[in-house]
Amino acid sequence: MAVKIRLMRVGKKKQPSYRVVVTDSRSPRDGRFIEVLGQYAPREDPSVVTIDNDRALHWLRVGAQPTEQVGKLLEITGVWAAFKDATGKDAAAKPKPKTPKAKKVVEKPAPAPEAKADEAPADEAATEAPAATEAPAAEETAAEEAAAEPEASEEAASE
Repeated sequence: MAVKIRLMRVGKKKQPSYRVVVTDSRSPRDGRFIEVLGQYAPREDPSVVTIDNDRALHWLRVGAQPTEQVGKLLEITGVWAAFKDATGKDAAAKPKPKTPKAKKVVEKPAPAPEAKADEAPADEAATEAPAATEAPAAEETAAEEAAAEPEASEEAASE
């Protein structure tokens, strides 16, 4: 049975306050719980966090995994530091923050047998490509000079 330390929402509509509870991970958020460890009121100024340190430390020692938000609350109250000192474990049981998954770009791989046969001509085309790009540029400059020469010859003829 996987045991979690998580928040259970209580309070009126649009006025949340939470209980810090120990529960089976399969039970619903506001459902059945094993034990209430404390309270968290985020709407108060400053936020109110009350946690029974001895019981929270007990549940961490027996393997209960805190959620990300409860992990932050345990750090605020000092329970997490006491747990690390008592067990010597650094971040083995600390909850990992959720990170957005990167979108994967799927590229279609070229067929292996054909790719090997086509690599040699592709390499030759790659070596010829710079020369090919230089040739049209040379042709363009020659065409511009040729276009300029008839104009010059027309100017000389009219004089």
